[in-house]
Amino acid sequence: MAYPTFSPPFSMSDPARHADPVTPADGSDLTAFALALYVGVSGDVKLTTLGGETVTFSNVPVGILPVSAKRVYSTGTTASGIVALW
Repeated sequence: MAYPTFSPPFSMSDPARHADPVTPADGSDLTAFALALYVGVSGDVKLTTLGGETVTFSNVPVGILPVSAKRVYSTGTTASGIVALW
């Protein structure tokens, strides 16, 4: 899947147009970058942002994690049922 392109008008408050289940992996990026992640089972989420920072969000509750991500790591991620939204 290619990285999506967006044409105006586009806002982060718009609903997602696409969704794809995430399989956390230490060695590969998501098939398309996520504008946000849905977390189905709470826990920690280790990811790399579109800006290139690697960070772990601790104790993420079930729901939307509003962060743009290009990778979700298996090591350091305990949350599950993650879905990339864009």
